[in-house]
Amino acid sequence: MTSEPPGPLSASRLLSADLHAEIVEPDGGSEALSTASHALLEAAFEVGVWEAGPGTDTDLEVDELFLVLSGEGTVTFQDGSSVDLRAGVLVRLREGDRTTWSITRRLRKLYLI
Repeated sequence: MTSEPPGPLSASRLLSADLHAEIVEPDGGSEALSTASHALLEAAFEVGVWEAGPGTDTDLEVDELFLVLSGEGTVTFQDGSSVDLRAGVLVRLREGDRTTWSITRRLRKLYLI
């Protein structure tokens, strides 16, 4: 097995050397949760880091897959089901899901939409 020589191709494969250190900017998504985000890749899909909370707010979701990196809370769906959020939890949201986010400790997630 050979290692890839350094260059533009290998640099374009590394989206983040440290997700926990990525700087996010306020995105206006939710004033109640003080949301902030940073897109790491925008192509046929988007990959980024998102932060919110603490606080509570509602949302109408898009198709999204996310991994909680830090923080705690709960996302509750209109049908009454809920998912407890903590580091390591992987969640799929579906377009049209109506959710209530209750974040008790500032949440940071890696998302793919």
